[in-house]
Amino acid sequence: MVKRLIIAVSVVAVLAIGVILFAILWPAKSTLSNADAGHAGSLELAEYSTRLSDCVACHSVPNGKPFAGGLAMGTPLGTIYSTNITPDPKTGIGTYSLVDFDNAVRHGIAKDGHRLYPAMPYPSYAKLSDDEIKLLYTYFSKHVVPVEQANRPSDISWPLNMRWPLAVWNLVFADPKTYAPKPDRDERWNRGAYLVQGPGHCGSCHTPRGLTFQEVALNEDSPRFLSGALLDGWKASSLRGEMDVGLGRWSEADIVAFLKNGHNDYASVYGSMMDAFNNSTQYMTDYDVGAIAHYLKSLPPANGNSAKNYAYDPTTTDYLRSAETKSLGARQYLRNCVWCHGYDGKGQGNQLAALAGNPNVIDADAESIINIILNGAGRVVKDERPDSYRMSSFRVLMSDADVAAVASFIRSGWGNKAPAVREKDVTELRDKTNTASDRVVILKMR
Repeated sequence: MVKRLIIAVSVVAVLAIGVILFAILWPAKSTLSNADAGHAGSLELAEYSTRLSDCVACHSVPNGKPFAGGLAMGTPLGTIYSTNITPDPKTGIGTYSLVDFDNAVRHGIAKDGHRLYPAMPYPSYAKLSDDEIKLLYTYFSKHVVPVEQANRPSDISWPLNMRWPLAVWNLVFADPKTYAPKPDRDERWNRGAYLVQGPGHCGSCHTPRGLTFQEVALNEDSPRFLSGALLDGWKASSLRGEMDVGLGRWSEADIVAFLKNGHNDYASVYGSMMDAFNNSTQYMTDYDVGAIAHYLKSLPPANGNSAKNYAYDPTTTDYLRSAETKSLGARQYLRNCVWCHGYDGKGQGNQLAALAGNPNVIDADAESIINIILNGAGRVVKDERPDSYRMSSFRVLMSDADVAAVASFIRSGWGNKAPAVREKDVTELRDKTNTASDRVVILKMR
């Protein structure tokens, strides 16, 4: 019996080593030729491709040079920092050929052979077409200003910072194939699917991740794709058909308005989506944002339940206007929130968000509402003009008890039915987040 066990363990070990060696020695490689680098298309197309992929959001920091890197990103293992992707030959990607660039973007392999962490969304970028890669290479090699800025090493300690296990991770979780149009869908749907799954890499934020930080789904074949996820103190909402916390109540026109204007009657951009709006979605063509909306509206609810549970209730409005003694949450709302969001919780036009029925407010996870009360909203910039109204930070003005009380009041008011917020949840989020009042990165192409 012992002998059989030893043999079995040995066989498993040999197979595991074989898989590791296969993944390391025969990784997915670029199918392009460096000779293709001169056939990428116009500068306008290269710029547009860069907008679609929103590279600036992760590879730039406020008051820093575009694409010079340095953005801190939390992972389960520790903090990593985005890299310099300007064409500087010393610290950037100035020596990268088209093939080197392709291997990094679509396969997560740097020129020197080291593996990239999947915080770089190469599992999504793997779906990019060859033409898209050539356009991106044209932009980064010819039209980005070189910046000599050394890359910052990660805070992940040894042995967890060894990167060879990522070869196995890629073999198990990453699909190296480009997007293949579905023949039973029309061109508009396929264009939307390509943009969402590939350059837009929407799943990087909106799809839950597993124990090894992998996205649990990469396309609509799984109901967990785009079903919402927690990320750096924010909740990226479901982009599927749930009526209350997804896009079930939104029309295609509502989605287009959100992507082009940064707000609609239901919600406003915040957190990482603010960066995506500032530098990417508002610059997309009407056809492309329409295709994205068309694709997203085709996704059924994650839980298979399309029932609408939210219905507006004016009781909270009457309570706020009454003379009766108010709860702590109501007092905080009247002191700090009513001027923008109204007694009725419906906001002031679609630029000052409604709280009643807002999917970000009534989500089961309260991270977003806690975060935005504590830290405020970053500056939204539309057509290179900053917004006139934005959420202020109440980090100094409110205690943890105050934030918990007003958040709970909002999440249970006007027909909202979301769990109360605990004071300890506010304390934890206060300790790991910072004010967003002046955090903005804007890319000017010309």
